[in-house]
Amino acid sequence: MAAPYDREDGMAPAPPQHAQDAYDPNYVPDSVKTFVVHLYRHIRDKNVYEIHQMYEGGFQRLSDRLFRDAPWPSAEAVAPYCDGDHVFLLLYRELWYRHAHARLSPLTAAHRAESWTNYCDLFSVVLHGVVNMQLPNQWLWDMVDEFVYQFQSFCQYRAKLKNKTEDELQQLKQFDKAWNVYGVLNYLQALVEKSMITQILEREKEGLEQFTATDGYDYEGGSNVLKVLGYYSMIGLLRIHCLLGDYHTGLKCLAPIDLNQQGVYTIVIGSHISTIYHYGFANLMLRRYVDATREFNKILLYILKYKQYHQKSPQYDQILKKNEQMYALLAICLSLCPQNKLIDENVSTQLKEKYNDKMTKMQRYDDEAYAAYDELFSYACPKFITPSPPVLDQPLTNYNQDAYRLQLKLFLYEVKQQQLLSGIRSYLKLYSTITIGKLAQYMEVDEATLRSILMTYKHKMHAVDSDGKIVSSADFDFYIVEDIIHVVESKPTKSHGDYFLRQILKFEEMIGELEKVQLD
Repeated sequence: MAAPYDREDGMAPAPPQHAQDAYDPNYVPDSVKTFVVHLYRHIRDKNVYEIHQMYEGGFQRLSDRLFRDAPWPSAEAVAPYCDGDHVFLLLYRELWYRHAHARLSPLTAAHRAESWTNYCDLFSVVLHGVVNMQLPNQWLWDMVDEFVYQFQSFCQYRAKLKNKTEDELQQLKQFDKAWNVYGVLNYLQALVEKSMITQILEREKEGLEQFTATDGYDYEGGSNVLKVLGYYSMIGLLRIHCLLGDYHTGLKCLAPIDLNQQGVYTIVIGSHISTIYHYGFANLMLRRYVDATREFNKILLYILKYKQYHQKSPQYDQILKKNEQMYALLAICLSLCPQNKLIDENVSTQLKEKYNDKMTKMQRYDDEAYAAYDELFSYACPKFITPSPPVLDQPLTNYNQDAYRLQLKLFLYEVKQQQLLSGIRSYLKLYSTITIGKLAQYMEVDEATLRSILMTYKHKMHAVDSDGKIVSSADFDFYIVEDIIHVVESKPTKSHGDYFLRQILKFEEMIGELEKVQLD
């Protein structure tokens, strides 16, 4: 795709309309000159620690102080302070557009297309050039995360046609190749394949490679950029396939990463949370409730323990939002398929405080139950997208909610199919053996219908795992000998350590609150 603007003519992309009056793209404050000079030098020296300090700290502070409502200076304006280095300016533009997406509005189709072009140029250099630098994992993760976010944002923007002006519609026609779903998927897949990250992780399992042990960095003077971008691209692919509703493919893309082990994905808190959120959601939609519940429990316990250490992080608000969404998804999982033995007591306590009333409703399977499922799903699900470009004919309508409505419909259809299963479960939990005739009488159905319901329960409480094996999701099982149902229930083992851990966390919170109190 041709660039939306010609970088050789020295022209910067126009800022959003409200910022144009006060914005001079060629004015570079002294603090920005210093920032660019030092960042460029540290990148050339492969000083990852200093790069990380400037990326996480310096860039955010300057953005808050000087560019809260205006774009950063153009890449052409700062070029003299980095020797006009092509790769550095691609990285600078990546920050420029990310800042614009986060702080400025309205963003036009032209801005979004320009950002797409810059990502294409940047990833093409990584894929086909010689990248002799080391960048912090945080930056590389943010690069992939932002790439997927801007794709999602563009699809949502493009699908809201109803109130678009003629100029906006013309821009959509002009930049119709920007953020093409095949292009987005191809770049991420190319990063995975070119980096050979799948083979690297396989070799690491055999003790022939050091990737996770070095956090993905190359301590022999090489570059970590391609390998780590390839690694994070697997998570990016999972996220995109979840947005498209293709959960099988999403989990397949993530398969090389072993979630049961510490990995590079756990080093960056945003990566850790995004991985588990999308992994758990995909498993929920595939009825793999045990896998979803187990991973939600682990990440929620981790956030509970360590979120105070991220309070000053730019990602803190996003951490809290995803935390709340995952509690909602966990409430759905446990309502459809109780798995109390997999839940830590601390997580269980938080869950009851947030959703105990709704979980009680969801067990009833009446109109209020469906409303509760609808509410929690709508709050916690990803922002599904329709990747195909719109037909720009009259009358113009908004279709940005179509993909969400389809996924909600499929989810509620699954909930409705399980309507009678809640009653079956409540009765079977009371007995170790019961005749089919007696249970049919309790359920107010005939014996043939009851047998069908029991078979439905068996089907719905089993799922096909990633290896193609059929596994049970139920917290108890049953079998039938002649006309007698035999119930087999597993007894959870109590963990006394959880009680002490919960009390320690409470005391730490109390101490933290007391330390904030200022005595006269």
